[in-house]
Amino acid sequence: MKNLKTRIKNGEAVHGCWLALGSPLTAEMVASAGFDWVLIDLEHGAGSEKDALSQLQAIEHTAATALIRVESITKQRILKVLDIGAAGIMCPHVNNVNDAKAMVNALRFPPQGSRGIAKFVRAANFGDNFANYIKTANENIIGIAQIESTEALNNLDEIAATDGIDVLFIGPSDLTASLGIFSQFSHPTYKDAIKAIVAAAKKAGKATGILIANAGDYNTYYNYGIRVIACGADSAFVADSARALSGRLSEARGKYK
Repeated sequence: MKNLKTRIKNGEAVHGCWLALGSPLTAEMVASAGFDWVLIDLEHGAGSEKDALSQLQAIEHTAATALIRVESITKQRILKVLDIGAAGIMCPHVNNVNDAKAMVNALRFPPQGSRGIAKFVRAANFGDNFANYIKTANENIIGIAQIESTEALNNLDEIAATDGIDVLFIGPSDLTASLGIFSQFSHPTYKDAIKAIVAAAKKAGKATGILIANAGDYNTYYNYGIRVIACGADSAFVADSARALSGRLSEARGKYK
């Protein structure tokens, strides 16, 4: 595996990007652009587990680490994407210590967890690297718990202290919605929530992450103490560029009317 987990533990700022289109081509393009990590989104993204496999294959030769967000802490869903080679898992709506423990239990092989063992899977190089993989996977897999609700805010210390949770990752839209201030990212209540999340993570020796709307927000969140920072998505890049170009063409055409 690449050294993303070590860099996170060392407190480095590591930059990521969402992959929502389910396309191996856009996955390869984005992963080759210089990001430290990319996240294949199976919660809101267009792709399936089968698409995730082809995306992982496309990302393999790049310097970016491939993470996958599943739609829940369901054990079998986590197992599937680990077996095809995800270096880390993001789970949404980790609301309490039981959710955190269930997530880690699914991430880890026995005796630390209950992840099922299969030898001839892609993560173990189809058996060729099985002995080393099963020996090191529990330590190497990155566990990212999303904090997206008022319930999670009330259980931050317990979630952060769970062994196997490496990052508390803020979900801005869901968290502000839960707080009753949807998309009000400058609201004092939201700012207080961020500070509480960062403090809980720091107390437990863990990192904090966030998906920011634009690069101009970087300094704000870095100064909060957030070091796992994502910005953008392949879907947004395509949509924004297409709209911008269409707008320029329309503007040019308008000169001739």
